[in-house]
Amino acid sequence: MRLLITGAAGFLGSHLVDRFLGEGCHVVGVDNFVTGRRENLAHLAQHARFRLVDHDVSRPLFVDEPLDGVLHFASPASPVDYTELPIQTLKVGGPGTHNTLGLARRHGARYLLASTSEVYGDPLVHPQPESYWGNVNPVGPRAVYDEAKRYAEAMTMAYHRAHGLDTRIARIFNTYGSRMRPDDGRVVSNFIVQGLRGEPMTIYGDGSQTRSFCHIDDEVEGISRLFHSMRTDPTNIGNPAEVSIRELAEVIMAETGSVARPVFLPLPDDDPAVRKPDIAVARRELGWSPRVDLREGLRRTVPWFRERVEAGDARPRTLTRG
Repeated sequence: MRLLITGAAGFLGSHLVDRFLGEGCHVVGVDNFVTGRRENLAHLAQHARFRLVDHDVSRPLFVDEPLDGVLHFASPASPVDYTELPIQTLKVGGPGTHNTLGLARRHGARYLLASTSEVYGDPLVHPQPESYWGNVNPVGPRAVYDEAKRYAEAMTMAYHRAHGLDTRIARIFNTYGSRMRPDDGRVVSNFIVQGLRGEPMTIYGDGSQTRSFCHIDDEVEGISRLFHSMRTDPTNIGNPAEVSIRELAEVIMAETGSVARPVFLPLPDDDPAVRKPDIAVARRELGWSPRVDLREGLRRTVPWFRERVEAGDARPRTLTRG
């Protein structure tokens, strides 16, 4: 197959490029490097089946060669990033989704949208099944990401219904692993960097809020299976093992050898109290469920961060309230 992957230089996008190249595909990677890093794709510089295009998909995109699939993974994805890049986040979710859907339609290609568990907002249903419509504040600080993805889902389904486009929607829950930006502000990145630097881990609120963390190897496997499946409705791809933020801090302290006591910051506006995917659909229709537990996943991830801390290329970033 010949695929185009937007956000190809990002954490998740670069792993997907590797996965599909490993499946024998030809891949065109697209990124404007606002949050992506060229180093994530440096090992593919001479790869015969990979081509990298520097382009902002918020502007129209045209590709001459045939395409069998378009996977739209471009977007700032951490609260720190999309708070600092609100307009870019909305544009890549709105016009960017429209442009990539149009590209897929022109080529008769299958389309996969990287959506997010944030479409569920601060959920009133727990765990969150795909049938839950969510509880999102449309004018809050997180809305630039939440509503961009909700709009992207609506646009994707409109192309599916109106034009018969072959579409997939992956609702991705918290994912972690190598190639995360040490300064992306995500909780796993911050905690690991702070632990390795001997600094106190910054916890928002009292740390009782929960998240579910999926290792990158499991996430990529789930997305690949979804892409090759026949399922067109949104599908949760995440790890249902739910932990509190305080529990996560304790595990990462143990893995990094940190003894610094955490510090507590005000809880950001609209921060979800709970997050846990119901993956019954993925188990039934994709034959997929995560295999890497949190401790094993962190053992695979910490060495990657340690190299960057030792090289002086790692600083945590925290999110101020509002």
